[in-house]
Amino acid sequence: MGRNRKGNPVHGWLIVDKPLGISSSAVVGRVRRLFNATKAGHGGTLDPMASGILPIAFGEATKTVSYVMDGIKVYQFSVRWGEGRTTDDAEGEVNQTSDIRPDEKTINIALAKFIGDIEQVPPIYSAIKVAGRRAYDLARNDVAVELQPRTIYIERFELIDMPDPDHAIFEVVAGKGSYMRGLARDLALELGTCGHISALRRLKVGPFDEKAAISLDKLESLGHSAPLAEQLLAVETALDDIPALALTEEEARNLQHGRSISILPVANRSSLKKVDPDAVYCAMSAGKLVALTKVVGGEIRPLRVLNM
Repeated sequence: MGRNRKGNPVHGWLIVDKPLGISSSAVVGRVRRLFNATKAGHGGTLDPMASGILPIAFGEATKTVSYVMDGIKVYQFSVRWGEGRTTDDAEGEVNQTSDIRPDEKTINIALAKFIGDIEQVPPIYSAIKVAGRRAYDLARNDVAVELQPRTIYIERFELIDMPDPDHAIFEVVAGKGSYMRGLARDLALELGTCGHISALRRLKVGPFDEKAAISLDKLESLGHSAPLAEQLLAVETALDDIPALALTEEEARNLQHGRSISILPVANRSSLKKVDPDAVYCAMSAGKLVALTKVVGGEIRPLRVLNM
């Protein structure tokens, strides 16, 4: 017999405005307890020193987390020039200094080199695994860590303010796997100085932005009242960019039992002009997400079945 999970079968997305000084996993724990939810996880880690958008998936929404994490993200951060740190952010120890302070023109010229597909070496204080261990665990134990560069995508990297000679504020639109600490570090090196992130805020993750967010304090003030449940977004909100297929009850039932169904009747009543064999489709029935599917050889096959 399977082990019974404690809690309620809550399904959906909650967009939390994460405060400073707390880890993403700690936020998930607190929110999960508020909802007394059986299962919860987040859609992309924010470090304790960072604030902003932290999407939290409950129940069957956890099956769609990868689609959120693969989405475009928007960040705003401040760089402190002339001071390199072990963690590439304000939490680390100073390990390098420089008297060079770049001006606005020089910064804007350098930013052009960081647009598009670029190579980035992740910070050694990151969750990347090296020989089965997290890089940050190795670094904290003074074990030499050498991470390989990887290709990331930067859509926009813009200087938005220079409040004083020591600081500059930037906004970045980036793809999956991009480390803002790495961007700040590499930009400083390109400018002939050193630097680290002194403040970081995430403004958007995939389809979720500040408009949909609620603070942790506000959530906890609601307690276990009805308005708490009203903060949840539907599971399919995370899949806004994925085309949908409308199914009958019988077709939905077949998919939920792991059986493939014919694409022809579904396509005939759909606005879909062309079937992409490489695409993922949302199978919907009676306004609810039934499964994530692919079309293979004239059949709709379930990839992930959702039970709500």
